[in-house]
Amino acid sequence: MKRLAIIGIRGFPGVQGGVERHCEILVPMLARRFECRVYRRLSYLSKNESMSDMPNVSFVDLPSTRYKGIEAFCHTLFCCLHLMVHRVDMVNIHNLGPGIFAPLLRMCGMKVVLTYHSVNYEHDKWGRFSKMFLRFSEKVALRFSNRVIFVNRFQMNRFGSRVKAKSVYIPNGIEPRTSDSRGNVNILENRGIHSGQYVLGVGRITPEKGFDNFIKAANEVPEIEQVVIAGTCDHDTGYLDYLRTLDAGGKVVFAGYATGEYLQSLYRNARLFALTSLNEGFPMVMLEAMSFGLPMAVSDIPATRLVTLDEECYMPVNDVTAISAKLGELYNRGIQRVKYDLSGYAWEVIASKTVDVYDSLWHSA
Repeated sequence: MKRLAIIGIRGFPGVQGGVERHCEILVPMLARRFECRVYRRLSYLSKNESMSDMPNVSFVDLPSTRYKGIEAFCHTLFCCLHLMVHRVDMVNIHNLGPGIFAPLLRMCGMKVVLTYHSVNYEHDKWGRFSKMFLRFSEKVALRFSNRVIFVNRFQMNRFGSRVKAKSVYIPNGIEPRTSDSRGNVNILENRGIHSGQYVLGVGRITPEKGFDNFIKAANEVPEIEQVVIAGTCDHDTGYLDYLRTLDAGGKVVFAGYATGEYLQSLYRNARLFALTSLNEGFPMVMLEAMSFGLPMAVSDIPATRLVTLDEECYMPVNDVTAISAKLGELYNRGIQRVKYDLSGYAWEVIASKTVDVYDSLWHSA
């Protein structure tokens, strides 16, 4: 079997992040065809997570800082040093920052695939120098990667023919739902969450997710009983502290990082799902919410246009008044469920297309 390395992520299982979730689902499927080696950051792993066992998947856990701006660079450097000794046939780099090392990996004789998840330098959490570095990393990664996988076709279309010639659009996916039950309602009740009475938002708590607009808008709708935000912050807690100051009426429940049965119960018992992000790559949480049939109120950004939604689901970006009106309109319709066509987002199909990208490199060798 060919040997494949995954770098550029914090790790999995049990690590917050859309890219991490993407890899957690996809890698075991790729392991049917390849020997997969996943590089993880020790600082994000609990004892149980560090001992994770998946068939034909090995984990290499290396030290990393948790200082914003140098964390990914330092860890990816360690990964590359390890790969120079313990070589593989192909490396799949996730995210732009780690892509700076694509030339080094190529020089060492390994083929490189870049998975382009989002335009990181558009995120407000990065300072001027970090944004400049990410732009430079993007140029290097796109030039020196053998193949590029874009999870957002609009992002792929930003580039010229040279990049497009070696690129393919493969979206994120969604796991099929096997039950329409309400899940474990007790999990929610124990946290003071009222089934069927809350608007749900899910994601890492960072400024580009627009949770401040979410809370401000919900505060203007008296009928909304609760706002539940499932996620946490990785580094600076300043934005989370700011969000808490906005909750003057005690309407918001900060549910923390949710996974497994807890997250599914949050989806199953929400009245409405809101995504108020300022920018996204391809928001997996939106697909997850759709798989549970939740009515959607989402920012009108390119990433949310990758799926088919009714126009009434969209709301202007960064416009608290418009967001408030949309939340009120949809919330006041009561508890409803919507049937979405998600047939194009099956992970098995996505895994097959990803394998095709890898195979195209073997055949071109």
